Amino acid sequence: MAAMTMDEALDRAGAGRYQKRLMGIFGLVWTADAMQVLAVGFTAASIAASFGLTVPQALQTGTAFFLGMLLGALGFGRLADRIGRRRVLIVTVACDAVFGTLSIFAPDFTILLILRFLTGAAVGGTLPVDYAMMAEFLPARNRGRWLVLLEGFWAIGTLIVALAAWAASLAGVADAWRYIFAVTAIPAIAGIGLRFLVPESPLYLMRSGRNAEAKAIIDEILVVNGREPLAPETSLISPAPIKAGGLFSGALRQRSIMILAIWFLVSVSYYGVFTWMPARLAGEGFGFVRGYGFLVLVALAQIPGYALAAYGVEKWGRRPTLIGYCILSALGCLLFVAAPSAMLIGAALLLMSFALLGTWGALYAYTPELFPTTLRATGMGAAGAMARLGGLLAPSLVGYVVVQGLGLTIGIFAGLLAMAAVAAMLIKTETRQASLA
Repeated sequence: MAAMTMDEALDRAGAGRYQKRLMGIFGLVWTADAMQVLAVGFTAASIAASFGLTVPQALQTGTAFFLGMLLGALGFGRLADRIGRRRVLIVTVACDAVFGTLSIFAPDFTILLILRFLTGAAVGGTLPVDYAMMAEFLPARNRGRWLVLLEGFWAIGTLIVALAAWAASLAGVADAWRYIFAVTAIPAIAGIGLRFLVPESPLYLMRSGRNAEAKAIIDEILVVNGREPLAPETSLISPAPIKAGGLFSGALRQRSIMILAIWFLVSVSYYGVFTWMPARLAGEGFGFVRGYGFLVLVALAQIPGYALAAYGVEKWGRRPTLIGYCILSALGCLLFVAAPSAMLIGAALLLMSFALLGTWGALYAYTPELFPTTLRATGMGAAGAMARLGGLLAPSLVGYVVVQGLGLTIGIFAGLLAMAAVAAMLIKTETRQASLA
């Protein structure tokens, strides 16, 4: 009887129509998740006006949302390793759509806080499981580029929510936050039905001893991609399981600590910048660097950042690309601090947007490959939880430090990003074209 490993089967199938279909489905919900996350900064002023609050009080919606994301990432990540990726994805996307839609109609601030917490828990569950699952459908030679491209849908979500906020501002509508939340709910609602079209991960099925089901899915991938299915006598061989008691046991300990530290450091910096920036630029701004129009330009700067990351993770490797982007992000922050004119401030903001989102692209390509299949969703969930912890702390850090000077705040972010680059250097593993264990 002929035998074939999962990597060999995925290499034979290649990355074609089947993966493009998955990319469209995952990407739609990824866009929705980006819109939900970044709506925090774009809705705070409007929520404050609706309920008679200060903007810092209105930003509690962000605190509730990120707390929900933290708990959702931890809980749903572990659950996906236990009961399967597909079930968790369907539940989380449905909850995202339901609670995100209900947020539009919140009658008071307390109800809104509860609904944003529940929406955050759902979004927190989709983010890590999406990437664990997408990685397990891709051949090694294409995996990094495709995972960065999936992360690129975040830029699309950023652009849409910025345009929605700009349109609401120009229209002068009351309760603009309701219209923004309505726009963010649309792709999540559309994603519910599409998620039923995604089968269970074949690698997860093999690790669960369901080899016949795994082979059936591989055959489907082969046929959709225009290749011959496996011969009936061909069996799929599961790779030898890695003995790993947990994320912090044995050989995983150092890489887990370092990669989770990077997620936290990058997250504090990213959310610090993008929580502060919408309200700051839409209001007083800096000369021409103000208003929603410039925010749209900042969102557009993310797209080439992803494109270069997609090239870099395959050409130079995951680790060098991540290190380079962390350093470039830190330099963008330093340029902002030292900039003597509005022109250079604008250039610094565009560079920060370009580099920070490229950093996320490299992180999302690298992280799922650092963990074995039995711990992949758990590892991505832990990474997501560290990112949400950073999101929780960032607004408080900005609010506390910005009193001392905006330059000091951004300078702190530069230091954190430099620390992230050092942590990436301490990870000795490069996963470019590596098999998933």
